[in-house]
Amino acid sequence: MHWIRACSVDELDDGDALQLSTVPPVAIFKVDGEYYALDDTCTHGQSSLADGYVDGDQVECAWHFAKFDIKSGAVLTPPASIPLCTHKVRIDGEDVMVAIRDRAQSASGAT
Repeated sequence: MHWIRACSVDELDDGDALQLSTVPPVAIFKVDGEYYALDDTCTHGQSSLADGYVDGDQVECAWHFAKFDIKSGAVLTPPASIPLCTHKVRIDGEDVMVAIRDRAQSASGAT
């Protein structure tokens, strides 16, 4: 696992999200002043959740309307049935940092 800079702390407002160009892509969300990172791709389709609709601590996929809990990655509504992987987030000065798994760890199913 290694840490990458996602954005500055003042770059996202509450309810905003952005996509990190990692493999696989990761979405970072700001909810109630806290930052959360999830795999960016809906587990039902290939839609970016950073482009979805944020409502409180939930994100809704723009394609088929599956909803996920931003804090835990849990599926809240179908058609998705597989939860999203979460990523650790830390603040380092003015930077929001996200822990990204190495590909070998991701392939082995580590979370």
